Amino acid sequence: MKRTIAFLISIALFQSIAAQGQASPDRWPAEKADAWYAQQPWLVGANFIPSDAINQFEMFQAATFNPSLDDKELGLAESIGMNTMRVFLQDQLWEQDPDGFKKRLDAFLTIAAKHHIRPLLVLFDSCWETNPHPGPQHPPIPGIHNSGWVQSPGKHELLDASYEPKLKAYVVGVVSAFAQDNRVLGWDIWNEPDNSGGDVAADVPAKVRRVNDLLPKAFAWARSAHPSQPLTSGVWVGNWSDSAKESVTTKIQLAESDVISFHNYGWPEDFEAKIIELQALHRPIICTEYMARGAGSTFDGSLPIAKKYNVGAINWGLVAGKTQTYLPWDSWENPYVRRQPTVWFHEVFRQDDTPYRQHEVDLIRALTGRGTSTPAASGN
Repeated sequence: MKRTIAFLISIALFQSIAAQGQASPDRWPAEKADAWYAQQPWLVGANFIPSDAINQFEMFQAATFNPSLDDKELGLAESIGMNTMRVFLQDQLWEQDPDGFKKRLDAFLTIAAKHHIRPLLVLFDSCWETNPHPGPQHPPIPGIHNSGWVQSPGKHELLDASYEPKLKAYVVGVVSAFAQDNRVLGWDIWNEPDNSGGDVAADVPAKVRRVNDLLPKAFAWARSAHPSQPLTSGVWVGNWSDSAKESVTTKIQLAESDVISFHNYGWPEDFEAKIIELQALHRPIICTEYMARGAGSTFDGSLPIAKKYNVGAINWGLVAGKTQTYLPWDSWENPYVRRQPTVWFHEVFRQDDTPYRQHEVDLIRALTGRGTSTPAASGN
C-alpha cells in the first residue's frame, strides 16, 4: 500500500513538473530584456508595405505577393543603413490559407535576411477599415491617405466571442512557426489597440472594452508558443509619466511588453519628453512609429535624439505607393485630388527609387554608419 501511494505521489509530481514546463512563460524580466537589446545593433527602419500593395492582404495573398518588389525595396532600405522593418500581418490571411501564408511569410523573411533586415511582426491592428476580407481589394481612393488599410480582427470578429478561438489559433500558429527564427526581431502584439479609427463614435467604447479583454490574452497566446523574441505593443496616446493618468489599455500594454514601444509624431521636444517618461520603466525602448513631416516629426529632428538615448527608431513608410501615405492626415477631410501636398507626409523613396530628400537618406546613412555613398539597391 505504501509503495502504491509513493508511486502515485511520484507520478503526480512528475505530471506537475511536466505541466509547469509546458505552461506559458511570463513576461521577460528587465534584465533579460536589457541583455537581448544589448545584442542588437541600433535599430533603425521603417513600417514596410511594398508600393504595389494597398494593405496587408495585398502584401501577403498568393495572387498579389510580389517577392521581386519586396527584394528591390528592402534593398533600398539596406542601402541607407536600415536593419529592421515593422510589418503588419492579418488574422484572415491565416484563416484563409495557413500553410500558404506561412510559406509566403517565410519567403519574405528570407528576402529580408538577405538584406540584413530583421522584421518586427505585427499581429493585430485596430486602425481603419472595419470589415476586412481576403481576395481582391478596392483601388486607392484618389487623394486619400491610407485609404485601403484594414483592421485585424475586423469589427464583427472582434465583438463575436465565438470567434475568439480562431484568433487564438492564428496567434499561436504564426508565432509557433517562427518562435525560434532568428530572422524575426520580435512580435508587436497589437497596433494602437484603443484607436477608434474606422469605427463610429457610438461603437468605440464597446470596441475598447473588448480589446482590453483580448489584449492580455493575445500576449498569453503568443507566450504559449515560447518565442525566443520579445513581445511588445506600442503606447501612443496619453501621459505615460503618471500611472494614475494612464488608460486601461496603456496599463495593459506597459505591463505586458517585454520591451517598451511607443509612437510619436510630435516635434523633437515632445519626442524627447516621451522617451524620458518611458525611461522610468527601465526597459529597452523602440519608437515604432514617427516621421510625419507636416506635423513636425522629421528625420532631422527625431532620429538624432533616438540615437542619443539608444532608442530604436522605425518611421512610417518606405516607398510611396498604393497606401498614399505621402499625403497628410487632413486628406481624410480634404482629399488631395487637384493639388499635391506642400511637403510629403511619410515615405523615404519615390517609386523610381530616388530619395524624396537626399539630405534625409544621407543623414540616415551617417547615423547608422552606412556612410554617405549611394550603393545600388539589390534585387534587380
